[in-house]
Amino acid sequence: MIVNSSELLLKEVAEKTSKAARKLAGLSKGDRNQAIEAIATALENASADIIKANELDCKLAEKESISKPLYNRLKLGKTKLEATIKGVRDVINLDDPVGHISIHRELDEGLILKRVSCPLGVLGIIFEARPEALIQITSLAIKSGNGVILKGGKEALNSCQTLVKIIREALIKTKVSPDTVQLLTTREETRKLLELDEYIDLIIPRGSNEFVRFIQQNTNIPVLGHADGICHLYVDKEADLDTAIAVAVDAKTQYPAACNAIETLLIHQDIARKFLPEIAEGLIYNDVKLKGDKLTQTYLDIEAATEEDWKTEYSDLMLSIKVVDSLEAAINHINTYGSKHTDAIITEDKNSAEVFMNQVDAAGVYHNCSTRFADGFRYGFGAEVGISTQKMPPRGPVGLEGLVTYKYQVTGNGHIAATYSGENAKSFTHKEI
Repeated sequence: MIVNSSELLLKEVAEKTSKAARKLAGLSKGDRNQAIEAIATALENASADIIKANELDCKLAEKESISKPLYNRLKLGKTKLEATIKGVRDVINLDDPVGHISIHRELDEGLILKRVSCPLGVLGIIFEARPEALIQITSLAIKSGNGVILKGGKEALNSCQTLVKIIREALIKTKVSPDTVQLLTTREETRKLLELDEYIDLIIPRGSNEFVRFIQQNTNIPVLGHADGICHLYVDKEADLDTAIAVAVDAKTQYPAACNAIETLLIHQDIARKFLPEIAEGLIYNDVKLKGDKLTQTYLDIEAATEEDWKTEYSDLMLSIKVVDSLEAAINHINTYGSKHTDAIITEDKNSAEVFMNQVDAAGVYHNCSTRFADGFRYGFGAEVGISTQKMPPRGPVGLEGLVTYKYQVTGNGHIAATYSGENAKSFTHKEI
C-alpha cells in the first residue's frame, strides 16, 4: 500500500514511519541485510514493470517539454537499473554502521563510557526525477536503521509508485516493517513534510540548484545536500595534453546532466596556443558548445563567455573556457565561482598538484582524473544518499556514515557525581578499554 494524503494525514504517516524506524533500529545486521537482499531480488524480478512505468513517465515528460538535463535524470533504462540493483547488493557487503563503538573508556572502576553509533531516525527524501535515487537511498536507510519518507517529482510519479510498491511488498516477507518506507505523491505534501521537525531528523534533497536551495530555505530540519554543481578542470602548463583532452572530454560529455560534470575549463596561457585548438576539436566532435573569455577567443572562433557563465551550472553539452596566467589565478577563479563540489587539475608537476589540492576549497579535489569519479558508488560506498558541499561533515559523496549519529552510554554501579567533587574528591582513571 502506498500512502497518500487522501488516506492518512501526513503527520500520521510520519508517526507510523517513526515507530517502524525505532523497531528497525533494534534489528540485527543480518535482519537488515536480508531485507535489502529481498528488495534487490524483487526489483530484479520486476525490472520489466519498472522500465515500463519509467517509459510512461518519459513519454509524459516529453509532452510537457521538460528540459533535457531533467529528462536525462528521469530516464531509467535497463543498464542504469541493473547498475542500481548491483549498488543495492553492494550495500549488503558494507560494514554495519550501527553499533560501532568509537570510544570505550573506564572513567573509574566499574564506571564505563561508550560512544556508540546509532540511526538518525527518519529521513525525508525529496527529489526531482532520478527514480534510481529512491532505490539507492532506501537501501542505505534500511542498512543504517532509518525509516524513510520519499517524495519524488511529479515527472517520476509512475516510476516511484511502482518502485515503492515493489519495495514494500518485498519487506512484508522480512523483519523490516513496510511502514519503514513511505511515498508521498503531491506537491502540497512537500511543504508539509518540511514542517515535521518533530518526526523527521534529516532532509535530503536531490535535484536542481533552485530546488535544493528552496528546500534549504524552507525548513528547520537539518538538510544534507548541495545547491550547485559548478565543477572546474584546470589544465596546467606542465600537463600531458593527451591526458588533458581525454579527461576534459570525459568530464564534460560522459554524463553532462550530472552534478560532477565540469562547467568551466581553465587553461594556462603558456599552452593555450597549442592546446586550445586540440581540445576544442575533441569537445566539438562530441557536440559540446563552447564559450570563451577574450583570450580564448583570440584562438577560437566561439561565443563570448560572460560573468554569468562562470556562475552557471549548464547540466548540458555546453562549456565555458578561460585562459589564466598562473596556477594561483586558476585557484582564485575556482574559489570565487566554484560550488565547492569537485575540481581537478591536469599536470605532471607534483608540487603544482599538491598546491592545487591543498588550496582549492571543494569537497573533492582531483589530480589527473575526471571529476565524474565524485560518486558514492565509485567510491565504494555501495550507493550514496547525496553529495554535500558544506564544510561540516559529512562532505562530498555521502554514504552510510552520513545516516548515523552517536550516543554516549555510561554504565555504573551506583556511582554518584559527588564522589568526584569537593575537598576529598576521588580522581577519574580515564583508562582506555
